[in-house]
Amino acid sequence: MLTDTHELHYAGAVRQAELLRSGALCAHELTELHLERIARLDGRLNAFRAVRDERARDEARTAQERLDAGDAGPLIGVPVAVKDNMDLAGELTTHGTALAAEPAASDAEAVRRLRAAGAVIVGKTNLPELALWGHLTDSRAWGATRNPWDPERTPGGSSGGAAAAVAAGMAAIALASDGGGSIRIPSACCGLFGIKPQRGRVPLAPDDDHWLGLTSFGPIARTVADAALALDVLSASSSFSAAARSAPRRLRVAISTKPTLPAKPGPEALAAVGATAALLRELGHEVRERDPDYGELRPFILPRYARGAWLDAQRLGGGRGLEPRTRGMVRLGSAMARAAERSRAKEADRAAQINRIFDDHDVLMTPVTAAPAPLVSRVTGKGALRTFFGSTPWVCYTAVWNVTGQPAASVPAGLDADGLPTAVQLVGRPDDEATVLALAAEIEAARPWAAQHPLP
Repeated sequence: MLTDTHELHYAGAVRQAELLRSGALCAHELTELHLERIARLDGRLNAFRAVRDERARDEARTAQERLDAGDAGPLIGVPVAVKDNMDLAGELTTHGTALAAEPAASDAEAVRRLRAAGAVIVGKTNLPELALWGHLTDSRAWGATRNPWDPERTPGGSSGGAAAAVAAGMAAIALASDGGGSIRIPSACCGLFGIKPQRGRVPLAPDDDHWLGLTSFGPIARTVADAALALDVLSASSSFSAAARSAPRRLRVAISTKPTLPAKPGPEALAAVGATAALLRELGHEVRERDPDYGELRPFILPRYARGAWLDAQRLGGGRGLEPRTRGMVRLGSAMARAAERSRAKEADRAAQINRIFDDHDVLMTPVTAAPAPLVSRVTGKGALRTFFGSTPWVCYTAVWNVTGQPAASVPAGLDADGLPTAVQLVGRPDDEATVLALAAEIEAARPWAAQHPLP
C-alpha cells in the first residue's frame, strides 16, 4: 500500500487508475485523501463552489465495489472535479451566480459519461458569472479564486476553479468548458495541460449548442496522457489515449506570435514560443515562422459572446441579481441577435481563410496568452467594458479557434523568472486532436512538467 500522500495527490488520473486496479490503493482512501486536501487548501484558493464530501464517499464505496468485482472502467475511483456550469444530479448549477434555485434533476451527458467510467466527483468548481471572463475567476456570490502558484494572482478564467483544483492536487482531472479560451488560459496560468477538442466532440447535452457554437467541453489535467484518457471517456472513443502514446511523424510546424486582437506579447510569451520552437527542431520537426490570415475577428467573437451571455441570463430569470458588469454584457447581447447570426453565417468562409495555413503545415504553435496571470486586485470590481477589453491580452490567441471550432491545446513550457508557469498553444487541423496530442506528449517526454508542484 502506498503511503506517500504527496505522490498520490499529484500522480494524475492514469497513475491513480493503475494503482486502484492493481489493488495497491483503495477508492475510499484516495477519495478521503483528496477531501482532506480540499479541506486544508481550499480556504486559501477557493477553487470549489461546492464540495461533495458525503456523496463523494458514497461514490468511492461504489467504485471500490466495482473494482472488487473486476470492473476495469478507465476512471473507477479517480477523483474528478466538474465546473459549475454543468448539471450534476442533486446539485445546484449556479453558473457563478446566486440565482440557481433548484438542484439539477439529472446529469449533463458529459458528467454521466464520467460517472459511467467510475469517476468520483469530489466537487463543483468556481467560475465567473456566466463563464464570461477569460482572465479571471471571481464572482460576487462565490468570491475570487486564486492561483496555487501565487495566491495574489488569478488562475485565469473562466475555468479557473477547475485549473486551481487540479494544480493544487485536489482533483486528478477536471471537466471544464471553453468558449473563448476558458480551458487553455487557466491551464496555461496553472502549469497544466488542457485541450479544447473539436467542436461537437464532447456533447453539451442537455444543451444542443452554447454561445452560438463557440463553446466546447474538455479536460484540464496534469499530463497529456491524463487528458487523453478523459477525452476518450468524454467522447466515447478509444483513440485519444492511443494518439498520446504514439510518436508523431516529422511534422511541419508553423510558429506565430501575431495576436488576433490588439495586444502585445510579453517577454514570457515570446520566450516560451522560442524555447519550444528550438526543442521541436531538436526533435526533428520542420519549424518556420508563418502567420495565419486571421482578418478582423471582433465581428466574429463579440456578437456571439454577448448574445450567449444574454441567452444564459434568460435561463436564470432574465438577469436580475447579476453583477453590474455581467448585466452590462447581457444588455449588449440583447441587441446582438442579428449580428450573432450574421457572424455564424460567415463562419465557414472565415474558417477556410484562416485554415489555409494548414495547406502546408500540420500544426500551428502560438502563445496561449500575451501576459502572465494578472493580480486578483487588478481585475476585481471592474465594469463590463473595462473587464471585457481588459481580457484582450489573455484571449488574443485563443478565441479565434472557438470561431473555427478546431482543436487547440495549452502545453506547459516551464516557469518564468517569477516562478510562474508559461505555456504554448498547439492548434491542429479540424478533427485532428490526434496530432496535437501526439506532439504535446513528445514535448512532455522531452521537457517533463508534471513533477513541478506549486504546493506541498
